[in-house]
Amino acid sequence: MPVNQDVIITCALTGAGDTVGRSPHVPVTPEQIAASAVEAAEAGAAVVHIHVREPETGAPSRDPRLYRQVVERIRETGTDVVINLTAGMGGDLVIDPEAPLRQLPGTDLVSGLDRLPHVEELLPDICTLDCGSLNFGDGSNLYVSTPDMLRTGAKRIQELGVRPELEIFDTGQLWFAKQLLAEGLLDDPTVFQLCMGIPWGAPADPGVLQSMVNMLPRGAQWASFALGRMQMPWVAQSILLGGHVRVGLEDNLYLGKGVKATNGQLVERAVRITESLGSRVATPDEAREKLGLRPRS
Repeated sequence: MPVNQDVIITCALTGAGDTVGRSPHVPVTPEQIAASAVEAAEAGAAVVHIHVREPETGAPSRDPRLYRQVVERIRETGTDVVINLTAGMGGDLVIDPEAPLRQLPGTDLVSGLDRLPHVEELLPDICTLDCGSLNFGDGSNLYVSTPDMLRTGAKRIQELGVRPELEIFDTGQLWFAKQLLAEGLLDDPTVFQLCMGIPWGAPADPGVLQSMVNMLPRGAQWASFALGRMQMPWVAQSILLGGHVRVGLEDNLYLGKGVKATNGQLVERAVRITESLGSRVATPDEAREKLGLRPRS
């Protein structure tokens, strides 16, 4: 697999994890998230991946109003960046291990279509589609995305003309994403994000990544990321296997031991790694062409 010569950098700005109290740089309000998106774009990110949070508490949210405020603020600046909205919120199930039919606090579980109202309203360039269920970390937390939910969600995203980024947390999810393609529920070029190191999905192991890359359908565009201290090594790992990259505070809070990062700093580090490998950083327009997106309006 050749080294990727033209690398799309995605910055995942804030995520839904419990990170707000762990770093002052995690953006929370729509204003902060939009400003962080602009910072990341100016540092070299062609794509920004956006979650939203409740401004008062920092808790994860799927409120379309908050997504609208973020996207409008980014667009008002005139910043040229590809907008990628998460559509993964609404899949969280926390069960009582002694009474598994009982849902515990932290559960936010809705249908596949009910995860998409902000996508239907805002029509971003890209939205995510989490391609399977997963034991999400220790305890009794599950992420639920069944085949029926995925077929329904993929069909609606296709109808909207939005490009799905297929979030792959393990090999079986990649297998099912290829099934969606075979059923005509995905359009070419398919876009994959190989998510490594999330307990208990695919480990951040180069051999596992290579195996997943070998499973990709012909012509697919793909990126990969890993969590925490593996974020920057994984930039190099992905490029060396022919892929694009993702960095950002959703997945990692540090530039180095004890040094808290901003999104812009993480993108700058990814740019340096990319260029040190002899590759170049793709522009937003080049990313649109590679990913089969609409030209910038």
